Amino acid sequence: MMEISFNTPALLFPAISLIMLAYTNRFLALSSRVRNLHDKYQNQEQKHIIHGQIKNLRYRLKLIKNMQALGVVTFLGCILCMYLIHVQFMLAANVVFAISLLSFSASLLLSLLEIQLSTKALELELSDMEGLEDPSVIEYFKKKFGKE
Repeated sequence: MMEISFNTPALLFPAISLIMLAYTNRFLALSSRVRNLHDKYQNQEQKHIIHGQIKNLRYRLKLIKNMQALGVVTFLGCILCMYLIHVQFMLAANVVFAISLLSFSASLLLSLLEIQLSTKALELELSDMEGLEDPSVIEYFKKKFGKE
């Protein structure tokens, strides 16, 4: 097994900080959207569309909460790993660092899922417009090059 140094877990600190900032920005944007939808719902405007959006937003908020939790676990794991390196428990440090990497990977996968759901939310928002076309890349190229 390869020995790790203080620098190994420390390399994740900037990445974790940036991803946590991105997650916080997503959370703030969703919070604002929830408040706007709540006002619309109270005013009885387009309840069927708003209901679908609220369900989507509720799920996305849970995803973001879990993304942030996994990010914090990653951060704490890296700190614990550095401590374990300091006290010369190298096997434990390697295990904790591996868990931190897995936690960070899981956080990023949840982020990908949340991004996919955000596009569905936008499709719901646009669903009441006339002539809405399928925005998929395949459909775009079919129409662009005339092959249906």
